[in-house]
Amino acid sequence: MMERRRMDAALLVLFLGHLAAALEVPLDLPQPPTITYQSPKDYIIDPRENIIIHCEAKGKPHPSFSWTRNGTHFDIDEDPNVTMKPHSGTLVVDISRAKAEQYECVYQCTARNKHGTAVSNNIVVRQSRSPLWSKEKIKPIVVQEGVSLVLPCRPPVGLPPPIIFWMDNYFQKLPQSSRVSQSLNGDLYFANVLREDSRNDYICYARFPYTQTIQQKQPITVKVLNMDAINDTMAAFYNDTDLFSEEPADDRKPTFLVPSGPSSSKTVLRGQVLEMECIAEGLPTPEISWTKVSGVLPAKRTSFLHYQRTLRIVNVSESDAGDYRCTGRNQLGSVHHTIHVTVKAAPYWISGTPRNLVLAPGENGVLTCRASGTPKPSITWAMNGIPIENSPKDLSRKVEDDTIIFTDVQTGSSAVYQCNVSNDYGYLLSNAFVNVLSEPPRVLTPANKVYQVIKNHRALMDCASFGSPIPKIEWFKDSRSSTLDGDPYIHHDNGTLEIQVAQAVNSGKYTCVARNMLGIYENHIYLEVKEPTRILKQPEYKVVQRGRSAVFECKVKHDPSLIPTMTWLKDDGELPDDERLIVDSDSLTITDVTENDAGVYTCIMNTTLDHDSASAELTVVEATPTPAVLSERPDPPTDLELTDQKKRSVQLTWTPGDEHNSPIQKFLIQYEDILHHRGHWHNLTEVLGTKTTAHLKLSPYVHYTFRVLALNAVGFSRPSFPSRMFKTEAAAPDENPTGIQGFGTEHDNLVISWKPLTSLQSNGPGLHYKVMWRQKTVDSEWTTVTVANTSKFVVSGTPTFVPYELKVQAVNDHGAGPEPVIAHGYSGEDLPVAAPENVQAVVRNSTVADVHWDPVPSKLIRGHLKGYKVYYWKERNLHKHNPHHSDQQVLTFSGNHTHGMLPGLHPFSLYSFNVRVYNGKGEGPASLTQQFETPEGVPGPPTSLIVTNPNLDSLTLEWNPPHVHNGRITGYTLKYQPVNNSNELGPVEELALPPNETSFTLPNLKYSTRYKFYLNAKTVMGAGPAISQEAITIMDEALPVSPFVNVNSSVGESGALISWEYWGPENNIYVEYKNQNSEAEEEWQKKLVNGSQTYMLKELKGGISYRVRLVAKGHHDQPLHLSKELVVTVPAVASRQVDIATQGWFIGLMCAIALLILILLIICFIQRNKGGKYPVKEKEDAHTDPEFQPMKDDDCTFGEYSDNEDHKPLKGSRTPSNGTVKRDDSDDSLVDYGEGGDGQFNEDGSFIGQYSGKSASRDTAEGHESSEAPSPINAMNSLNSFV
Repeated sequence: MMERRRMDAALLVLFLGHLAAALEVPLDLPQPPTITYQSPKDYIIDPRENIIIHCEAKGKPHPSFSWTRNGTHFDIDEDPNVTMKPHSGTLVVDISRAKAEQYECVYQCTARNKHGTAVSNNIVVRQSRSPLWSKEKIKPIVVQEGVSLVLPCRPPVGLPPPIIFWMDNYFQKLPQSSRVSQSLNGDLYFANVLREDSRNDYICYARFPYTQTIQQKQPITVKVLNMDAINDTMAAFYNDTDLFSEEPADDRKPTFLVPSGPSSSKTVLRGQVLEMECIAEGLPTPEISWTKVSGVLPAKRTSFLHYQRTLRIVNVSESDAGDYRCTGRNQLGSVHHTIHVTVKAAPYWISGTPRNLVLAPGENGVLTCRASGTPKPSITWAMNGIPIENSPKDLSRKVEDDTIIFTDVQTGSSAVYQCNVSNDYGYLLSNAFVNVLSEPPRVLTPANKVYQVIKNHRALMDCASFGSPIPKIEWFKDSRSSTLDGDPYIHHDNGTLEIQVAQAVNSGKYTCVARNMLGIYENHIYLEVKEPTRILKQPEYKVVQRGRSAVFECKVKHDPSLIPTMTWLKDDGELPDDERLIVDSDSLTITDVTENDAGVYTCIMNTTLDHDSASAELTVVEATPTPAVLSERPDPPTDLELTDQKKRSVQLTWTPGDEHNSPIQKFLIQYEDILHHRGHWHNLTEVLGTKTTAHLKLSPYVHYTFRVLALNAVGFSRPSFPSRMFKTEAAAPDENPTGIQGFGTEHDNLVISWKPLTSLQSNGPGLHYKVMWRQKTVDSEWTTVTVANTSKFVVSGTPTFVPYELKVQAVNDHGAGPEPVIAHGYSGEDLPVAAPENVQAVVRNSTVADVHWDPVPSKLIRGHLKGYKVYYWKERNLHKHNPHHSDQQVLTFSGNHTHGMLPGLHPFSLYSFNVRVYNGKGEGPASLTQQFETPEGVPGPPTSLIVTNPNLDSLTLEWNPPHVHNGRITGYTLKYQPVNNSNELGPVEELALPPNETSFTLPNLKYSTRYKFYLNAKTVMGAGPAISQEAITIMDEALPVSPFVNVNSSVGESGALISWEYWGPENNIYVEYKNQNSEAEEEWQKKLVNGSQTYMLKELKGGISYRVRLVAKGHHDQPLHLSKELVVTVPAVASRQVDIATQGWFIGLMCAIALLILILLIICFIQRNKGGKYPVKEKEDAHTDPEFQPMKDDDCTFGEYSDNEDHKPLKGSRTPSNGTVKRDDSDDSLVDYGEGGDGQFNEDGSFIGQYSGKSASRDTAEGHESSEAPSPINAMNSLNSFV
């Protein structure tokens, strides 16, 4: 067994190379589905909006989608409220016609095409809830100054939980401090209260984030009093307030309000936020501190909230487990509480999610699902959404816990594998496909891409590629004399070439070549190494008097091909929007400086690749009383005049303005072209500050106006007023178009293109072009046409693919430009007319052959040579005589190749092939078809191996030859070894068998022993892969041994639990049962229990005995293995329904109740008929508060009164439903004195109704809840009101 594990480990090491080679398959190639976007696992929706459950996937062909809801198929077409987006799996639920609650379910999306099936996570859809606060009446709270206080919030339960905060009536947050703070559950805690805490608007608010609603609790009134005030107001608050303390509040040491006791515990998940709180009360206010008993707090992840009362640790890890101690301390003492924190972990990836595998036929690979968690998670695999143990068997696939090993994969083995990692705290589900492809290499990085990098920085040049098998990447530079290996070049696994310190010599053209056995692909990129940006003259520290000007210079050197951008900052922020701050190309000028201008100024020069910055400080001081020379910017020049006017020049003169005590250093002359660029001023030239004239060189056909700016040490002046306009005369163009090219779009045309001149380059009106061309021969003449101001011209009727000389000359109304230079191009291409000759094949081995050919003459190619294509196909296998034509395969060899390699051939086969040349237009004719034969290879595994006729000491093996012979079968090799109950393998025996045998009986085996057999076929090239099988010899001739042991049963409320142990080789295990006493021949009922050793039979009926057995089933022609039979009896369930009407105790109870009712009726009748007048005082005593005279709930008797009990009326008596029962005419009736409609109470609670004479409302008493005349009916109603 250990040897086998070592072999597996070695195989894993060999396969690990594919783990880092997970490739992104281009979407134009066949591939299984990949889910690209899905809704989160816990999906909370807004009930006011339509529900959108996302599921997007890609694949080739594009996948189809289906859904399950609560584990069963969800037929979307049957629900009119649900639609699926086109070309997508996303569901849209229209809730305008249905309630969102109906769609609170668990959903799972499936995306499938013919290459596999991918599944999404289980998406639990729940709607957000923001319930209202329950109505409650909150009594005012009166509390003594200095004691602790807790104001409960208790918000309604919402989804997700609300955010709690306390505010007043004006929606201002209540101030919190180390004395007053909010707890994690939202309650407001006072370590000790002060008089200023008195207010009537302590309001707790709950904000529900999804619906953006805020719910408000009823305001809480708190009144803080000292002891004297409490004594004065005790009576006023006695009936409707809560009094929290009557003892004086002295200074006291801290005690914890939250949490309680000396210690507590808390469990938190890895990666979540751990929040622990300790809230103490005491006087003076305690201070809270935190320590970790078993270590130190993680400084970067720890924060303290709510004035040290809450310890918060983000991104919790296993190292955060342990004991934490919070301490509350004031001058009188301290208190401690220890919180034991346990860290659990939902499953998380160790080395990332499983990555897709792209394998060529015959390659090996590994899928790895590495995850961890606390407790350790379990890992299960599925293929195309089906548990892998229920998926079709595949000899090239082997599952080893968290790894699937693939060996010698073949076309058609593509599938999507699901890895599910779960424990008590969550799960991870990941899809990863295995795509079996044969694909020549391609480079995905765009061709001719230009990389720019700053000198002495790192350069990275990409060569992202794809192919199957994985292409090998090689890099070349310029002449491609040798590959780029070693210093200074670093090759990365993804094809990227790195130069750690780029220099100017590294600039140039680079070629990356991707090759595998199916072909070669190359791509060109360019590297440009630029000079760094540097500030040559930095701004300097300045001290400037208020009201003066300050100038910061910032002169920069940068690579001329990069466009720079200058930015100025003040104190690391943007410059103030003030016209006094003038930004020029290399300076910042601040005029009329104020105290607010003081600070640090930074100039930043940015290019597209780098930047540089420098800073200087400006200090503003008050002007000193000593006289000083004041310098300011010069006044603008005046009196601009134009003299010495010529066709392409003019002389400009001006009068300088006031220098303002600073000499003018230079003058800047700018111009505006009113004809072509009105409103844009351009720098023309500069002259020294001592000059007042400038000779200006001009361009033809421009309408010039000029202006002048003066510069001194303070800065530039304002621009002068513009000069008068000066128009230069038009002239012939000074230059011709650039970028001339010649190419063909058809086989008989030539397209000549160029970059046209700008309006400023035209030098005059009427710009057009003279286009000239001729074939590149000595005696041909130039053909000339004139075209308008455009950028191309098409020459038709040209010969196919002929070189041409080209010229384009600019012409306007005043003449032609200079003689143009000659460019070169070709007319259009056509298909090649010749095929390669001398085509032959050289066979390297059983799967690879080399093809050679002579190149096609360039004249017959009729275009730019792109390369050669080899078409090849398999005619038949040599060991079979029937033809077996396969699809043609094509290999492309770019460039002027004369040979190529054909990989992936089938051994011992006859192949045909031909070769074709192709150019930019297409392919030429095929060469003569040639043939070659591949030699023999090793065969495939036998197609089947079964074991029959098990005896005491022998077994018979039967097999079928391999499906893939790859040659002539020369024999078979049979290896076998015993396997004990611990699955450990014994010594191996080996036998050689002749090629014409398909069965063999192995003698001299041990009885009752399990054997493992390996059979492979051989050709002259060697042995192929083996097929394996297991079988057991029987114990004796009469009774075969059973692989089932320890078969038991137990009966409970849920059914009969059957348990067993199994060590046999069969994969299909069943529990079978049937009625023991059935007269007819009843069939056994089957339950499939693969992979388990227990099963609960829930279908058994009570009071019946059953025969139960276990069955192991192998191949269709192998015998069944049966366990011993059990007899399981399910007890009958006694009826729990009892007719209570027939129970003696119930009859006796009803009789007692009836007798009691009769006695009460008699007593009520007697009491109602007693008359007499009663003193007012007695009536007041009897009726002080009717609410204090209830019936006793336990014995249905009247409550006890201080006196005159016999004269009290029945409380709560009422009239019949029709209100027609009449009272007696006696004046002594209690109706006159009881709870009549006219009865009222004084402010002190005494009764002031009429006691003598009849009430004025007696005639209309039917509408009042007053006592009626004594009658059996009224007495019964009274009793009913109590019952």
